Amino acid sequence: MARIGITGTGCYIPKVTVGNDHFLEHTFLNPDGSGFKQSNPVIIKKFKAITGIDQRRYATEEQNSSDLGYYASLKALEDADLDKEKLDYIIYAHNFGDVPTQNGQSDMLPSLASRVKQKLGIKNPGCIAYDLIYGCPGWVQAMIHAESFIKSGLAKRCLIIGGETLSRVVDPYDRDSMIFSDGAGATILEATEQSGEILGRASATYANEEADFLFFGKSNHSEPAATKYIKMHGRKIYEFALTYVPQAMKQCLDESGIPISEVKKIFIHQANEKMDQAIIDRFYELYDAEPKADVMPMNIQFLGNSSVATVPTLFDQVRKGKVDGHQVQKGDVVIFASVGAGMNINALVYRY
Repeated sequence: MARIGITGTGCYIPKVTVGNDHFLEHTFLNPDGSGFKQSNPVIIKKFKAITGIDQRRYATEEQNSSDLGYYASLKALEDADLDKEKLDYIIYAHNFGDVPTQNGQSDMLPSLASRVKQKLGIKNPGCIAYDLIYGCPGWVQAMIHAESFIKSGLAKRCLIIGGETLSRVVDPYDRDSMIFSDGAGATILEATEQSGEILGRASATYANEEADFLFFGKSNHSEPAATKYIKMHGRKIYEFALTYVPQAMKQCLDESGIPISEVKKIFIHQANEKMDQAIIDRFYELYDAEPKADVMPMNIQFLGNSSVATVPTLFDQVRKGKVDGHQVQKGDVVIFASVGAGMNINALVYRY
């Protein structure tokens, strides 16, 4: 029986590099509009110490999320050596749709998946295109969707995209604006005789008091009052992630039957370096084990937090030898894990 494996990956890294010094002249305000006592150099130094971010990438003015997803998809199709007309599903995971620089209004009609299908020039109407809104864990969740379609016989080959242009929805007066960035990653998942196999999966949504940890809210500045931006309760998200993400990772690893000693890499959502390391440490504590020094590749230092794009982008870069000190070999067991708005968490165990 054919396995369900990843046969191709691709990512698109936007060309505009924005370093931390870009924010030296910004006016940062508290949510109530008051200023900070610390100077911007101090704010930026503390920011880098916590998040690990030194640079981030922004899309050019003429590019949009659907464009970034299209570029990443071209690379994934080429990597898989797959005829685009043989795709059964295109799933695009994002949060804000296309956000033109001219007006800042989210545009999700038609779906970004349909726009990517159009850009790819796919004629087959049997290639179903839809979007998935699931916060930062959207790409992992879309992989779970695609696996279900293939297992059920509804599909043989799926294109899964995670992409975002968060630079278009950040409040310039909010310190958190320094976290976010743009990018896209894409993956081909298909029934294959090659090595590669999903071994376990876990998902959960906590939507009581947790639902508003990430939200769309007004600027920290009084104007423009009508425009809303991505906002978050950082401390609450940190505590939530440390509590629930390790549990989801353990749930799917236990389902897989693989001992933790065989886990080679953990591709975790690039949200915050300090938080990600704490999640990994907490996960290994559940097994009374110590994490290997090289188990967690990261690229947040240079790319920032591009939301849904971080995990597929990181995986693609490691596969292709673009993250120093990290590689994956055939047969390696890896874990994909993420947390984000909803609040949603998920994890996936995969034998490469």
